[in-house]
Amino acid sequence: MRYRRLRLAGATWFFTVVTHRRQPVLCRTDVLRILSSVLREERLRRPFRVPAMVVLPDHLHCLWTLPEGENDFPLRWRRIKAKTARRVAADGGRRHPFWQARYWEHLIRDETDFSRHVDYIHFNPVRHGLARHPVEWPYSSFARWVARGAYPADWGSTPPDLPPHVGRE
Repeated sequence: MRYRRLRLAGATWFFTVVTHRRQPVLCRTDVLRILSSVLREERLRRPFRVPAMVVLPDHLHCLWTLPEGENDFPLRWRRIKAKTARRVAADGGRRHPFWQARYWEHLIRDETDFSRHVDYIHFNPVRHGLARHPVEWPYSSFARWVARGAYPADWGSTPPDLPPHVGRE
């Protein structure tokens, strides 16, 4: 049976993307540099906004908002994953496969759903025991949200109200 993804133009999506066999390589300086560069390139080629993102050693979570009239996030992910894998291998890093073949997506339905997923993204390093507070984790959009006044710097002392379907990482 072929998996069919829902596609909705101009929508906001939550994604979980995982490394092959959960190899803890994403927070290496060389891999972060490559991933960041590839994301920037793809956003220039096929625009999308990234309201929130966190990179952990073996997976990442992010929200993407596609432009009006655009619905092809699978193409974007295919290109990002392929380019990242090729460049990491060319840089002397891990050979293919670098990523798990699939990723998980969730259509953001409303402002409450959006807020809960942003909280999930920012609380994820705490949830995995990588930091005691979200502000301590450097590979996250949390500091950007604090700078805009959306969160106090000490947010996350207690677990937020997280979406029930998230956490299948």
